[in-house]
Amino acid sequence: MSPTFAANPVVAHRGAFKKNSLPENSIASLKEAIRLGCTGSEFDVRMTADDSLIINHDPHFNKLEIEKTTYLELTQFKLSNGEKLPTLTDYILAGLDKNLQTRLVLEIKPSGVSKERGKQIAEKVVKLVKELNAGAPIVYISFDYDILKRVIELDPKASTQYLNGDKSPAQLKADRIDGADYHFTVFKKNPDWIEQAKKNKIILNAWTVNDAATMDWLLANGFDFITTNEPELLFERAKLSPIISGN
Repeated sequence: MSPTFAANPVVAHRGAFKKNSLPENSIASLKEAIRLGCTGSEFDVRMTADDSLIINHDPHFNKLEIEKTTYLELTQFKLSNGEKLPTLTDYILAGLDKNLQTRLVLEIKPSGVSKERGKQIAEKVVKLVKELNAGAPIVYISFDYDILKRVIELDPKASTQYLNGDKSPAQLKADRIDGADYHFTVFKKNPDWIEQAKKNKIILNAWTVNDAATMDWLLANGFDFITTNEPELLFERAKLSPIISGN
């Protein structure tokens, strides 16, 4: 059954973790984002020393450098809710379970070892997504432009968004990248990029937006997605937005 994604702009940053004091990037925070009906739930992927793909934002987990530590060593430590450090397989399978509305916004973190290893991580991620038949809900995002270009080489139909904010929407279109997922200040400094994105059919996303005033500004400017640590607040602001509510 094909997913019908929720018709709202709410992307929960590292899952919906804050209100219920859940660990960021946990399966619990992912499940809460799905329960809330967010159109997307973002999470971060890194690769261990033994080439295991795991979910963690920072390059260290319990003071251990992920790229220089095995997954077995990392699993000696639990998340604050008792979960084990999730693998990408765990996370995708949890995200596919009873979910036809929430995109899985998969951030591939650049490698601290080398640019080449970053591309290798991209290759392993795309391979796993294909093996799990999970393509439709997956959106690939990264600060590393070459990682996204490698994803597109491997899967031309992949949905991709760039994070770093240093490429114009026209450049993204030329390189077949679908979206500009930039810090909201980038769009405030380059307001013409909003119209340029719409003209070039480039998806507009902004991170990480946690205050009502910025949410309202992005909603008024017709952003497709807004990435936030405050999904409940964004739902409230979206209901009040003339553009979203149709008033």
